[in-house]
Amino acid sequence: MKNWSIKKKVWIAIFCMLLTIIVGAIFLTLFLYDELYVEKQIELLVTEGEHLAEFHRRGEEAFFERLDWSKQTIASNVLFSDDPMQLGSGIPFEPYSNENMITFEERQLLLEGETVVMVRPHPHFGQDILGVAVPLFQNDHLSGAVLLSMPLSEVYEPFLQIRVVLIFSLIVVILVIILISKKVINDVVQPLSDMKQISTLMAEGDFSKRIHANRSDELGQLAHSFNSLSTSLEKVEDKRREFLANVSHELRTPLSYMKGYAEAMEEGVIEQKKGLAIIQKESNRLERLVNDLLDLAQLEGDSYPIQREPIAFAQLISEVIESFELIVTQKDIRLVQNMDEESIIYGDRDRLEQVIRNLLDNAIRYTPANKQISIALTTDHGWSELIIADEGIGIPEKDLKAVKERFYRVNKARTRNSGGTGLGLAIVSQIINKHDGVFELYSKVGQGTSAKIRIKTI
Repeated sequence: MKNWSIKKKVWIAIFCMLLTIIVGAIFLTLFLYDELYVEKQIELLVTEGEHLAEFHRRGEEAFFERLDWSKQTIASNVLFSDDPMQLGSGIPFEPYSNENMITFEERQLLLEGETVVMVRPHPHFGQDILGVAVPLFQNDHLSGAVLLSMPLSEVYEPFLQIRVVLIFSLIVVILVIILISKKVINDVVQPLSDMKQISTLMAEGDFSKRIHANRSDELGQLAHSFNSLSTSLEKVEDKRREFLANVSHELRTPLSYMKGYAEAMEEGVIEQKKGLAIIQKESNRLERLVNDLLDLAQLEGDSYPIQREPIAFAQLISEVIESFELIVTQKDIRLVQNMDEESIIYGDRDRLEQVIRNLLDNAIRYTPANKQISIALTTDHGWSELIIADEGIGIPEKDLKAVKERFYRVNKARTRNSGGTGLGLAIVSQIINKHDGVFELYSKVGQGTSAKIRIKTI
């Protein structure tokens, strides 16, 4: 039973419930009929017998008038015997019958003044009769008895008539329950079966299937959550494949260059000095790529430690700017600084320096000559806000969110000489998240890009 499906278990439970209802309905109907209808007939016979006994006490004339009225009006046989001994013989049936109407014990009850209720088989008609014998007393002596009887077939005949109606009604109820149960099972169990099938496909790596459930109840919410999970896993799988493809491509390119120039030097196609310079350049690029990948992998983990300490934010920014003065001068770019020297934050100095370097490097790389880069640091309501704004080529609005992803490039055709590893902004985003800060990008094509960082002050 543990290995049965939910649908099978539900159907078994429904059939058990139906069986219980059917058996219960049958026993309840029989019980109510016996207890109510049959007892009611006995009560009517006893009541009529008591009325006859009452008229007998008033006198013979009144008694026989009532007796004739009873024979004509009530739906039962009424027999009167002024000799109670005859009740112990077959006279009430026919003069020469060997059947006894009442037993010796029942005759003794009549002598004691008690009414006797009996069920006897009729000697000739082959059916049972229901009878009530009421004793008649005169001067405290048993002077006779009245026997009121009716065939049991007449008692059960109304039940036989309604039995067809009851059976038909029961069949209709069962069919309605089965139809409703089928709909409920399909409505409840089918989404669960779909989830089982889709989860099996998900385990095999197929995250494309979805559950179609247009409902707002708990199962609908579960289906929606399941679809959200499938979508998330599909995105993760797509990103994983894209990441592997990008890493393979990024690693293959410098390795191919290094191998090609090494072979060219070996064959004397190019000068050794030039070949070694290119190999060194590609080695440096490969080293940066591997280091960025390691940094990103560490930052994306929950266990990466952030060495927090009080930092003079303006001083840190100035130190980073000094390291870029040579390249800024060579590109003829103006740096405009406006920094709040009182800004003190609590964070990891090395990681925050990495953030500033990445953002400033991007700004310088994509800003043409004779343009300006502004660096502003302000403090407001417990937050330090750093904005690095350039006058470069800008980023299309549709790409603003995506540029924070790994290996994303706005210009797919951009060479690696004019672009970095494609991991810089992803690393910046992770570092700022580790500092419980905010990292936002604003850009317009042809006007430039602004990178904003917000970190809580001490």
